[in-house]
Amino acid sequence: MAGKKPNPIDVHVGSRVRLRRMLLGMSQERLGNSMGLTFQQVQKYEKGANRIGASRLYHISKILDVPVGFFFEEAPVLDEPTPTPGMAEPESEAFILEFLNTREGLELNRSFTKIADATVRKSVVDLVRALSETKKTK
Repeated sequence: MAGKKPNPIDVHVGSRVRLRRMLLGMSQERLGNSMGLTFQQVQKYEKGANRIGASRLYHISKILDVPVGFFFEEAPVLDEPTPTPGMAEPESEAFILEFLNTREGLELNRSFTKIADATVRKSVVDLVRALSETKKTK
């Protein structure tokens, strides 16, 4: 019997838990230990495979030092069909948040914000923009 697909809200909330945990440089094991859970249970929450109950979400919000509402920011609207972004479609905020939730996205973001010189930051943005446009023309 095929497994049921996770609810999109559960997936979103889990991805926001993962995003915040990674921004803090916290491991799944450390988050799990502070909640009396295994890192595997934290993995299931982060993937949306298991729902996070209200009291547990409140506890996570205290550990990760964010309001509970943080986990629902940019949540999908379930009443309307959500278009799936493709390669030719414009980048949406969801696509950007998805990227920021990856290890590469977080590393890039952390490193970029450590650049103190605004001119250097602008040069990095210009370089990345030029590289992305070069790929489009080939």
